[in-house]
Amino acid sequence: MKTSIIGYPRIGALRELKFASEKYFRSEIDAAELEKTAKEIRTYNLNLQKESGLDFIPSNDFSYYDGLLDTAFLLNAVPERYTSLGLSALDTYFAAARGYQGEKGDVKALAMKKWYNTNYHYMVPEIDDSTDLKLAGTKPFDLFSEALSAGVKTRPVVAGAYTFLKLAKYKGTKTAADFADAAAQAYSELLKKFADLGAEWVQFDEPSLVKDMTADDIKLFVSLYNKILPNKAGVKVLVQTYFGDVRDVYNELAALDVDGIGLDFVEGKRSLELVRKNGFPKDKVLFAGVVNGKNIWRNNYAKTADIVSELKKSASEIVIGTSCSLLHVPCTLKNETKLPEDVKKHFAYAEEKLSELAELGAVLDNAAYKDTPEFKSNAALHAEKRSGDSEEVRARVAKLTDKDFVRLPEFAEREKIQHERFKLPKFPTTTIGSFPQTAEVRAKRSAFRKGELSEADYNAYIEGKIADCVKLQEEIGLDVLVHGEFERNDMVEYFGECLDGYIFTEKAWVQSYGTRCVKPPVVWGDISRAKPMTVKWSKYAQSLTQKPMKGMLTGPVTILNWSFPREDITLKESAVQIALAIRDEVLDLEANGISIIQVDEAALREKLPLRRSDWHEDYLDWAIPAFRLVHSGVRPETQIHTHMCYSEFADIIKDIDDMDADVITFEASRSDLTILDVLKANNFRTEVGPGVYDIHSPRVPSEDEIKTAIDKMIDRIPADKLWVNPDCGLKTRGEKETIPSLKNLVNAAKRARA
Repeated sequence: MKTSIIGYPRIGALRELKFASEKYFRSEIDAAELEKTAKEIRTYNLNLQKESGLDFIPSNDFSYYDGLLDTAFLLNAVPERYTSLGLSALDTYFAAARGYQGEKGDVKALAMKKWYNTNYHYMVPEIDDSTDLKLAGTKPFDLFSEALSAGVKTRPVVAGAYTFLKLAKYKGTKTAADFADAAAQAYSELLKKFADLGAEWVQFDEPSLVKDMTADDIKLFVSLYNKILPNKAGVKVLVQTYFGDVRDVYNELAALDVDGIGLDFVEGKRSLELVRKNGFPKDKVLFAGVVNGKNIWRNNYAKTADIVSELKKSASEIVIGTSCSLLHVPCTLKNETKLPEDVKKHFAYAEEKLSELAELGAVLDNAAYKDTPEFKSNAALHAEKRSGDSEEVRARVAKLTDKDFVRLPEFAEREKIQHERFKLPKFPTTTIGSFPQTAEVRAKRSAFRKGELSEADYNAYIEGKIADCVKLQEEIGLDVLVHGEFERNDMVEYFGECLDGYIFTEKAWVQSYGTRCVKPPVVWGDISRAKPMTVKWSKYAQSLTQKPMKGMLTGPVTILNWSFPREDITLKESAVQIALAIRDEVLDLEANGISIIQVDEAALREKLPLRRSDWHEDYLDWAIPAFRLVHSGVRPETQIHTHMCYSEFADIIKDIDDMDADVITFEASRSDLTILDVLKANNFRTEVGPGVYDIHSPRVPSEDEIKTAIDKMIDRIPADKLWVNPDCGLKTRGEKETIPSLKNLVNAAKRARA
């Protein structure tokens, strides 16, 4: 039984790539020093995988920022606005990823979207009618050769031609089909180059095959591979899928002249059924994704053995592996020094999943595997009853009725009441919540956690930061203020630390995008709120101003989606438990004089099933009510805001309206405000603030640029429903770009009023 993984985390066990990249952006190190760090990470990862006994080791799964952006550069799909800057190759790449503002020009970054149903974000390739799609880069070949010189023969990983063309954004009249021949030629050349370098296998990642596919989609996919595969030049091709099943294209995929097919048996609801019903080609290797690449719990060997046993009836050769890239889990448990051993034994991060695969392979090679010590030990682990179950929480959930999910009076009446109460100007200005967290803020929080700073001194420091933030916002002229969130490490981790039922890690960092890493908390038991979580600081901030101060909370669906969830109860059960805890906080904020409360659901779209037929029953029918449960108990004059970012919302816009918030802010700047047409077409009733500038880029938008964005909005959104705000929180930005950006925002809004 051979073993494989689809990809490995690239940030480094202690986020070495993040810190080196940020030093490079600040001109504290040069490109050579950045590449030195990158190579150290790659070499470490290769040796780790080799020593684990992994049979198929990937290369080219490393990226400085994003793998799909790497593929765009590989295929010469780089917009001219970046190449014309005259920057180095590396800086041109970063200009496309982050935007550029300097002596050589001023350009925005490429659009950024969520990677399927994960919290990872990818850069959207941009193709216009003049794009000359061809093999132009060398990165996959360089990294394969680098690994080979280090004594490791790898299986290079490249985003597949179909997925690349489907995820790209087309700026002209041409479509994906118009670029199919050029893409096929480029991928054919790629295979030949790998053959010349001595590669045995090449992995083409095709996760778009697990989405709903039309007849035209299937035709495009099959035609691409029928043009690519005759040019294999002796290289074996693996078409790797993940995040679901390939029900729409299984037979067509099986009929291709590929040498391996990778299927997901964790999230693929019908993957086992497809193999059982249709069989599996005897001349192909089945790469079976049986170890969850997105969660940190130990694999259940008994369940995996049952799957593999079933697959053996159809497939002549099986390689077991992860369900997706290990990019979505932390690097190693070795750095978790504070987790109790009786907790850690339930977890497997990326490095531990390598060991797990090796052990699983050995177990499944044994005909009497149920008698092996490893199998028995694993069975005992999964039979353990973990602490954290709460009869009180479950009883509260059981008592909920339909009326608990409905807010009264209805939206139109509330809107009139709130307009009369707040008397805000037209196009009210606000921010999404967080303000820049400087190195000093993080140092103070760290010192407090370590006991090096007293609680009184820490609280005094946070009070000072909040007071400065409120004063700054008033000076800038914002209409609805925030307290800045200086006490918070992360919008989900902070709440996880305040809720019973969560477990927290030290070094469980996962890449979200570029250099941005998050440390998801772990849902260990039933969730409840032991005490108020945000009331103290929100109440203090409101005491400093006559303007409305937003209470800032994270919604139940986002808290759940950005945590490592339990696997022993349903996501719906966890979501309702969290919703009740956040509801308690909302009512406490209202009782303490906070009249505007923002409950962020940044990740609402994230876990939406990739197939439309599964949307409601498997997700929306509990996710939307969970949000309504949070705010259904507040008074009509209390205004409820929410925020969403970096996803496509067009197809669920009616469901978003059904969340029954009073105001919703969207990320919109990187997608050229295309959501405006969707809002207009659907008669969106909720007041709305599409982001007028991109906070994930260090560039400062001009007043005219923001005014132009507002003008676009006014054409599509009723003026009395339009808010003006950045597209996301400002925590990761510096003060030097935040302050002028917000000043320009306020001035642009004033011009729009005039």
